[in-house]
This record gives sequence, C-alpha cells and structure tokens, in this order.
Amino acid sequence: MLTLAAITILILCVLVLVGLPIIVSLTASVLFYLTMSEGWSLALPQQTLAGISDYILITMPLFILAGGIMNASGIADRLFDFAGALVGWMRGGLAHVNVAASVMFGGMIGTSVADLAGTGSVLIPKLKENNYPGPFAAALTATSSGIGILIPPSSPMILYSAVTGVSLGALFLAGVLPGLLMGLVLMLIISLLARRNGWQPMAGFAWREVARTGMRAILPLGLPALILGGLVFGLFTPSEAGAFAVAYALVLSMLVYRTLSWAKLYRVTIDSAILTGEILLVVGLSTAFGWALSQAGVPGALAAGLDTLLPFESVTMKILVLLLLALIAGMILDPLIPMIMPLLLPSLMMMDVDLLHFGVLIVVTVVIGQITPPVALALLVAAKIGDEEVTSVIRANTVFLITLFGFLLLLVYVPALSTTLPRLMQ
Repeated sequence: MLTLAAITILILCVLVLVGLPIIVSLTASVLFYLTMSEGWSLALPQQTLAGISDYILITMPLFILAGGIMNASGIADRLFDFAGALVGWMRGGLAHVNVAASVMFGGMIGTSVADLAGTGSVLIPKLKENNYPGPFAAALTATSSGIGILIPPSSPMILYSAVTGVSLGALFLAGVLPGLLMGLVLMLIISLLARRNGWQPMAGFAWREVARTGMRAILPLGLPALILGGLVFGLFTPSEAGAFAVAYALVLSMLVYRTLSWAKLYRVTIDSAILTGEILLVVGLSTAFGWALSQAGVPGALAAGLDTLLPFESVTMKILVLLLLALIAGMILDPLIPMIMPLLLPSLMMMDVDLLHFGVLIVVTVVIGQITPPVALALLVAAKIGDEEVTSVIRANTVFLITLFGFLLLLVYVPALSTTLPRLMQ
C-alpha cells in the first residue's frame, strides 16, 4: 500500500507540474488510488463529505464574500492615503506604503492573492511611475501580500482550524504579532535598498495628515478589529463573525460610502461562490486523499523516517523537517493546508507539538511557498499585473525570499511570538 500511495503522490505532483488545475489533478489522483485499491469506493464519499462538514468551514464563504465586497467598493484608496501618512516620510516611502497597505488591506480580505489583486493593480504601476524598478515593484507586492493571511480574518487559518480543531479565535490572535513583525522585517529590507538606490520619501511627516487620513480609514480598519474582538471575548461564534463581517461590509459599502452598486455586488457574490466551491472541493477530496494515505501507513512511515533521519530527541529539528516537506509541497500545491495537514497531523500529535504554534508556522510556510518557484503563484500574478518578465521578478524577489526563510526560523525558535497573545487573552 505504501508503494501505491507513493505512486499516487507522484502522479499528483506530475499533473500539477504539467499545468493542470489542482482540482483536476487531485481528482485524477484520488480516482487512480480508488481504482487500484480494493473497497475504497465506499469510503470516498464518506470521507469527502466529512471533510467539508466541519461547521468552522461555514465561515469560509462569508469571509470571502466580505473581503470581496470591501475590495470591490474602492475602499482601498482610504487605506493607501492613511498608509502614506504613516510611513511615506521614510526613504523609499512608496515601497513602505506598499507593505503598510498590505497589513491593512490583508486584514480585511484574508487571502494573499486577493490582497495582491487589490493592492497590486494600484501600487505596482505607481511604483514604476516613481522610478522604482518594475521587477522590484512586482516582487515586493507579491511578498507583502503574504501578510494578509497572517492578520485576521485568514482563510488558511480557517482551513487549519477545520483540519486540526484548534480554536479559530486563538489562531487569529496568534497571527497578529507575526503579521506585524513580518511587515517590519520587509520595511527594514526596503530601508536598506532605499539607501543604496537613492529612493526618496513621498513627503514629510505631519500629525495633522495622519489624523485626517486615519479618520477616513477608521471604519474599514474596524472590520478585522471587531471580528477579532468578538471572537476573543465570546460575543459571537466564528460563523456569526463571518455573517457580521458581510453585514458590516455591506453597510459600509452601500449605505455609508455608497461606492458599491447592485451590479458589482452581484459580480462579487458570483465570484465568491465560485471560489468557495473550488476551495471546498479541494478540502473534501484532500480529506479523502489524506485518509487513504493514512490507511496506507504514510504518516507512520513519515514518523519512522523522522526518527531515522533525526535519532536524537529534538522536536525543533523534526518540526523544521516537516516544514521543509510542507514547503516543497507548497511550491507545487495550492491550497496547501488541507492537502498536507492530514499527513502531518499524526506526526505532530505523536511529538506533542503545540498545534497553535505550528498553525502560524504552516501559514508562513504557505506564504513562502507562494513566492518560491517552480509555481510561485503570487509572483506570477504580480508579474502579470506589472507586465514584467517572470524570471526578472523571481530574481528581484531573492532578497525577500531569503528574508522570509530567516523570519520562519525566528518563529520556530521563538514560539512566544505566536503563542503569547492568545494565552494572555485566555
């Protein structure tokens, strides 16, 4: 059975690498395993339905819809102005605004690619107009968009909560400090590059401008704060938080600012339904696939392999190896968490790893995977938005990729960065 499982995983990777959509590749791999293994046809529908029946997944379409509404309503301009007032006075001011906007915008949308589509279409051309190299502009925007899946609401964290059972509120809290720290790290790199390349500030710092733009941005910024506060203090459940997010976004976009038409709302609803359907199909089939590989003994073989590779009792080193496996998978597979966690979870539980801490680590691994070739989805999207050669964007992104690897190591060796805030709020 292990041989059959290995062949199935190989088929999945090959199909993805040749360019087939992940849902087609996954379905073909599952059907291959079903055909070659006896009696699994009874378990396939049961495990697939079990994978999408977790109540926490109700929040997924709601947060996707809320983010889509905020994105389509043109609220980004308010956030850009506020970000410019906060950080535009530093060397390389517009590049710093790129990162700050991702922190704010990502907190509303919760998916890095959606954040990239929202901020990239504005900031990449603007960076190029201000004499920043095009490949750098695309690389920076692709990397900074990863902050969005650390700051709540976060779609990968919802998926992680559904697979592992870890509290969604605790996961959202755990991502806040690493998300802000990631933004600071990227801004440090920008400062060094700005000094070397002579990139200038946008304007001088003025408290009056910060206050003016902050007042215009306070209502959009209230969405993630209210969601997080409501979950932490028990004011509503995760599904109620998603419904509240949709209602808040609708009121803000259609009644307060009046920037969202019924036609745009219809389009956003259709797009959100399609995206939700794609994600849930991947989640259901991934659950079935993970169950099949578990029946084949893959998690046990993985645990045995870790013990052979690392015979000494170092949980941290074993975590690093698991993250490396996840990163390799993340270079090819998207979404990663529902596909990899069913395999890693048994090993994590045997090693008594803090699943809250690992949740933040795997989300950062997702961020790194989206900017790591051969697929590098975020870089592909940013290169398309900026009309740049993908190879040039990949080269320009090298400094950010190395920085994020160092950032991941910091989170591994300093768990308190992820776990302190949730435990304080408990």
